Amino acid sequence: MAETVIKVENLSKLYRIGAKEGYKTFRETLIDSAKAPFLLCRNIAKKTIRPLGHAPGSVPSSQSNECIWALKDVSFEVKQGAVIGIIGRNGAGKSTLLKILSKITEPTEGRVELRGRVGSLLEVGTGFHPELTGHENVYLYGAILGMDRWEVTRKFDQIIAFAELEKFVDTPVKRYSSGMYMRLAFAVAAHLEPEILLVDEVLAVGDAAFQKKCLGKMGDVSKEGRTVLFVSHNMAAIEQLCTLGLLLDSGCLKSFRPDVRSVIKEYTFDQDEEMISNEWINPGAQYENPWFKPLYFLICDQSGNKLSMPVRNDGEMWVQIEAEIDELHSALTVGYAIYSQDGYLLYWSYQTDESEEKWPKLHKGVCILRSRIPRRVLNEGIYRIELIGGLHFQEWLFEPGVAAPSIYIIIQGGLSDSPHWKARRPGLLAPVIQWSVIK
Repeated sequence: MAETVIKVENLSKLYRIGAKEGYKTFRETLIDSAKAPFLLCRNIAKKTIRPLGHAPGSVPSSQSNECIWALKDVSFEVKQGAVIGIIGRNGAGKSTLLKILSKITEPTEGRVELRGRVGSLLEVGTGFHPELTGHENVYLYGAILGMDRWEVTRKFDQIIAFAELEKFVDTPVKRYSSGMYMRLAFAVAAHLEPEILLVDEVLAVGDAAFQKKCLGKMGDVSKEGRTVLFVSHNMAAIEQLCTLGLLLDSGCLKSFRPDVRSVIKEYTFDQDEEMISNEWINPGAQYENPWFKPLYFLICDQSGNKLSMPVRNDGEMWVQIEAEIDELHSALTVGYAIYSQDGYLLYWSYQTDESEEKWPKLHKGVCILRSRIPRRVLNEGIYRIELIGGLHFQEWLFEPGVAAPSIYIIIQGGLSDSPHWKARRPGLLAPVIQWSVIK
């Protein structure tokens, strides 16, 4: 039976927001340092000291509006060789959990037991020195991970080959792109054989081919008996790679079980308020960028009137995007992606789908784009539609890991005129396709 390599008990992390602590003088720092041992002894004598911070659920009354629990009372155990997919909304506590496990930050309450060496890839370029070359940074990062020089040397050629940076190994990493940073950092962390590998949403930086390569490497790591904790918004990658799903919601552990598909489904569609909403209104400037600011996103009829749910498979459905374009860029592409209830990407569409002469002409100021969802294609069920876009698919309108604006559509009825297909049909889609007999 596999041994437990990670044990988390009642883990909580409190952050103070808003208030800033003033700087202390050198004299004040020396006085505080001299007083610290006496204060510690007094607290122990009174039995009032706590391991770290305050008890979960309690915050100082004078600063309660300046505190937030990034994690609260999280407990779970991980066996050796497991691959854990950690999912949840932005702010759910995913990255905070990995930072505590990698000992970058301390918990406010609770405890963590780790058995084995930990390799972490939490932020692009963490542990790299910009003035050093790729060659030198491999040894530096390896040392940070606790590796001996001979161990780094033994794996060096494999690391550089995996990162595909043979031509740039003697170039200072300050000249690397974010993708090159990520590839080198991942290659070091994955090849230096940590017993526990922690990976945050950095794979979003790489291209599709390298993402596939990274997923394959993490699969190989798990087959070797090592443990992987993987944070991602890519549900397809989570399902493909992971043996356990861990869902965080507002800092609390909501689900932790081996049925990864059901955890993904719970995350994607167990949101009653959003599930019935087929419109999105920008709450502020959080999605703004130099070219494009989404204002309004909805499912409507051909005249722009919002549709009530559910709608029929054979009905008219249009996606309408209202946006403010500050700077008109010839490479700007705007569209939507549609996901099934199980989290599968069904298709995406941009305003540049057709030949160039048929592209709708964007203009500065408020611009309204409308695109028809094909009739008699979607099966009965609930679908999430996500706003997407970029500049020639290189620079995206929304940062990796940031949840893009989403709306929901519910399809019910209208699947076919045939008497045999009145209910939901097998499969993801339910197209009505023309047939003929050739004599």
